[in-house]
Amino acid sequence: MTQRVCFVTIGATAAFNQLLQAVLNSQFLQTLQASGYTKLLLQYGKNGHSILKAFEVEVASGEADNHGIDISGFDFNKLGLGQEMSSVKAAKDRAEGVVISHAGSGSILDAMRIDVPLIAVPNTSLLHNHQVDLAEELARQGYLVHGHLDNLSAALAESDILRRTRQTWPPQNVGADPSGRGLAGVMDDEMGFYD
Repeated sequence: MTQRVCFVTIGATAAFNQLLQAVLNSQFLQTLQASGYTKLLLQYGKNGHSILKAFEVEVASGEADNHGIDISGFDFNKLGLGQEMSSVKAAKDRAEGVVISHAGSGSILDAMRIDVPLIAVPNTSLLHNHQVDLAEELARQGYLVHGHLDNLSAALAESDILRRTRQTWPPQNVGADPSGRGLAGVMDDEMGFYD
């Protein structure tokens, strides 16, 4: 059987338990199954372990259904999440999956550099929140899907469309000789500023 992975990350600095609860929701798991996903890997942070364990207890008791999806998780990988994000890329025995991430700039840039389909879900509970603006703008530019906690199933369907049309990162904004632009040129490329 071909594996298809959905990797979810809530980031390292702020809890985003609402995202964990949304991806463990029966309707979303059913959508994953119907879309051919076989594995859900959660980076749940320092406080999310209890959410995953409570879900596992509910599945064991018959109160919840994992819809045949292999669900596992971990708190954080101090080496970064590149390996986990890369696990959604297509390979010999694996169909291309998706990364679902909080809309923090570091996680978004990591996923875009690895070139995997990305659903960015803003954590709207944060103070001085920039995540909504970032997700909206990068979705407008065709790099990712701006997901919402109350409708991740729709975002998953939209990611299948994005898979065929998404922009690559960094943008091809180079001209005749990209070298010699120094740090300002690198920053412009990383931020998506065009000449």
